[in-house]
Amino acid sequence: MASNPYSTFEASIDKTNLILKDIEHAYGWPKQRRNQSYAALRTVLQLLRDRLPVQESVQFAAQLPVLVRGVYFEGWQPSDVPVKLNREDFLYEVRQGFPYEVDGGAEGVVKTVLDALRRHISPGEWDDVRSTMPKDLSTIIP
Repeated sequence: MASNPYSTFEASIDKTNLILKDIEHAYGWPKQRRNQSYAALRTVLQLLRDRLPVQESVQFAAQLPVLVRGVYFEGWQPSDVPVKLNREDFLYEVRQGFPYEVDGGAEGVVKTVLDALRRHISPGEWDDVRSTMPKDLSTIIP
């Protein structure tokens, strides 16, 4: 446990903002579109969470900043996962959760968000996440 929880919380906010800025930078969005970058992050994170087996989901989440981990686990029902989504189903769900028009469509949103997250996850854990996905879905995971 950290000796200074305030510092832990501040570090989590900083790391979360870095992830959101990475998404914004990829699309050339100003900070005023933070709600849109958050919607992209939340949508992709929660769909990924629901596609992963419980144990892998927990291992992945352990590497997320505390604030992002809260978004990740919001509404999670471990007894209902993994949800068997193929690539088309996954992209359909992204379009439902992120109704904005962006370059690259739903697939671009997935790649952009996951690329931003990948910088905060160990390579071994990232490989584990990719290996649990069906082949057609793993092709859009950077």
